[in-house]
Amino acid sequence: MSGLEEQKRLIIEELHSLGYLRSEKVIKALLKVPRELFLPPHLREYAYVDTPLPIGFGQTISAIHMVAIMTEELDPAPGDRVLEVGTGSGYQAAVLAEIVARSGEGKKGHVYTIERIPELAEYARKRLEEAGYSSDVTVIVGDGTLGLPEKAPFDKIIVTAAAPYVPNPLIEQLAEGGRLVIPVGDVYLQRLLTVEKYGSSITKRYGIECVFVPLIGKYGWHTDSTY
Repeated sequence: MSGLEEQKRLIIEELHSLGYLRSEKVIKALLKVPRELFLPPHLREYAYVDTPLPIGFGQTISAIHMVAIMTEELDPAPGDRVLEVGTGSGYQAAVLAEIVARSGEGKKGHVYTIERIPELAEYARKRLEEAGYSSDVTVIVGDGTLGLPEKAPFDKIIVTAAAPYVPNPLIEQLAEGGRLVIPVGDVYLQRLLTVEKYGSSITKRYGIECVFVPLIGKYGWHTDSTY
């Protein structure tokens, strides 16, 4: 076992013991996805340090425990169609793809992920290809707060940036019985919000406090200059 693989195993065991990781499917996905491939080469030795790391353009790859928490809360299933808003490095999308597109017999889901920064979207495409997920994840450049109506509805929607409120297009594009996970608050502190949709009924449940970069777009913050 390589040094990085041993570090990966140890951090996942720790996150499980702390209660951040609960389900076998999320544990398996985190063990399979090589986080180091989604980092700039000079930071790859820190891949399994549980902290956010810079990936350029003022953005970060989330800490491993936050990816674990959000994935557990989203509860993706084999065969799910997933929309991610905020591609970043592509790491979270790969973790989701491992569950929805690769873990179910005969069930082939897909992850659609939207990134507003073209250069970062290209970075993520290359990282996903290098890691072997290019057929399971589609990277789109655009305003993620608008969702992706041409591919809706989605079984699961995950937003990896801080929103002032839940963008209405995302609720509209959520499938019946679907689930949306999003950090909501101001630009300095948010709480993780889980939304479920049953017909015309919407349920909301708040979770942990967290800090994400701002969600920029028509139904988010209009500029990141206040961050």
